[in-house]
Amino acid sequence: MNDENKTPESEPMDEAPIEESSAEEVAAEEVAAEVESAPLSHDELHLMLEDTRTKADEHWNQVLRLQAEQENSARRAKRDIENAHKFALDKFAQDLLPVKDSLELGLAAVSNEEAEAVVKLREGTELTLKMFSDVMERFGIKEINPEGESFNPELHQAMSIQESSDVAPNSVIAVMQKGYTLNDRLIRPAMVMVSKAVAENTQPSIDEQA
Repeated sequence: MNDENKTPESEPMDEAPIEESSAEEVAAEEVAAEVESAPLSHDELHLMLEDTRTKADEHWNQVLRLQAEQENSARRAKRDIENAHKFALDKFAQDLLPVKDSLELGLAAVSNEEAEAVVKLREGTELTLKMFSDVMERFGIKEINPEGESFNPELHQAMSIQESSDVAPNSVIAVMQKGYTLNDRLIRPAMVMVSKAVAENTQPSIDEQA
């Protein structure tokens, strides 16, 4: 039988590709279907649109609030970690301060002596005090010695007030005990004597009374 008489087999036709609808298109079709099944008036459509906008704004505000809360939490956590590193030595630093005070007092007690043994003691104490001060500075502990400066209630504690005509009022004229900060945070205020203006004598003299 000739091949010409054979009925050619039908070849499958290429089917057109079916594009998947996006979420927006699906939602639009659903809304359109609802509108067709239950026709709405213009006012009802307007109310529906306003309701949709209101919900969208609420959802957007919630997203913004959550984002702000996350950023604040991250900042607080970072700050807490930094403070933990900075001020882990707070109690240790406060316990060291009396040791430095004692060294300074001992050095002041022998500063006017001339004996050889006392001179050696003074030199050794000065060296020890310098080493001790250097260690404290490396760990962020700084000294507050405000003699001659203006009184600062945030860093100084006034132990007494004395009249003085040599310096401006509210000046530190003596430091009874030095203060200290740890990484710029006060751990002990400087205890000081503060000046005030000399009071004027308002009583009349004997000649004026006569």
